Amino acid sequence: MPDAPAAPPSLLRHPGLVAVIGARALSAFAGQVQGVAVGWQVYALTHSAAALGFVGLAQFLPMVAFIFPAGHAADQHNRQRIVITCQTIELLAAAFMAYASFTHQLNATMIYGLVAVFGTCKAFEMPAQQTFLPSIVPPALFPRATALSSSLFQVASIAGPSLGGLLYGLGAGVCYALCACSFAVAALATWSMVITSPARPRQRATLAAVFGGIAFLRRKPTMLGAISLDLFAVLLGGATAMLPIFATDILHAGPWGLGLLRAAPAIGALLVAAVLARHPLGRHAGRWMFAAVAVFGVATILFGFSHSIAVSVLMLAILGGADVVSVMVRGALVQLGTPDEMRGRVSAVNMLFIGSSNQLGEFESGMLAAVMGPVPAVVLGGIGTLVITGVWMGLFPGLRQLDRLEDITTETV
Repeated sequence: MPDAPAAPPSLLRHPGLVAVIGARALSAFAGQVQGVAVGWQVYALTHSAAALGFVGLAQFLPMVAFIFPAGHAADQHNRQRIVITCQTIELLAAAFMAYASFTHQLNATMIYGLVAVFGTCKAFEMPAQQTFLPSIVPPALFPRATALSSSLFQVASIAGPSLGGLLYGLGAGVCYALCACSFAVAALATWSMVITSPARPRQRATLAAVFGGIAFLRRKPTMLGAISLDLFAVLLGGATAMLPIFATDILHAGPWGLGLLRAAPAIGALLVAAVLARHPLGRHAGRWMFAAVAVFGVATILFGFSHSIAVSVLMLAILGGADVVSVMVRGALVQLGTPDEMRGRVSAVNMLFIGSSNQLGEFESGMLAAVMGPVPAVVLGGIGTLVITGVWMGLFPGLRQLDRLEDITTETV
């Protein structure tokens, strides 16, 4: 009788992996709790919708301003120290916010300034942090490790807002104190990592060096196709920005319905990521990515037409699950297809593209909904996603023909 196939090796036994994904999940959890507390507190202090917009602006502008220098710094300096420094600053800022809240000294202006500090830290932390996983796990395990990391990230995305909302009833200071503790544990986890990276050539901070990630992507059409496909899909398919309108005016579900709708994409993403952590994509990864983006578009269209809370939740869960497949393929391309000395700068470009698409997608959906109504805006966005998918299949044949993720090297893309 033929031998039974060997069971896949346990990811959690791989040295350093628990620390890497744990630190990332804790940082994400702290950010989610903080986001809920900051939103509630700013509105309680100002009773202004515009003030809530300024919170987002205070966090977004530092990312745009510093992301390219941060990517260059990640390729020139010790990435572990960069992340630990950022998490320590976040710990101190959260602790100060807790103290100022407990003593009733925190005002809206101080919150804007502290949120900008967090935005600056994230700009430097995330490009460096994104390089840890390919430095710890071999390429054969990278897809499963990415799926496991995504699973924990989705758990943080679900638990963070829920717990933040509950704890805010005890006071904003309690939320910020929890954030400080989470950042402290994340910093300790990052400090405990043992990462061995090859020596990287030192470069002066010239414009060509700082923006080297863009030049690199222009020479890598498969990688550029994956990043830009995800960018336009999220930009056009921004249904989540319309959830308050759908919950109130179309589904008549009330606040509980809005909470369910907001959680649905993360739940779908968590389920798919958990499956992929155990059973990663095999052959034809490029086709799977295009199929996932197409499913994302179809689910967006069906959500737009839905008048049933059950159908709407299901479509959002499918949408979130499809997005995980796209994120996994793009992540493997960016991290495995980039030489170590360029990973920080390429990760910075990837972060800017995807972060910007989320922000601009919400803006695009809101403006379009103001002109033609929420249902046509969401449906048109889903149709646009399908059109982009078809066009990109023709423009980037290398991405369509991409096979096994574990076989990706700097030469294959």
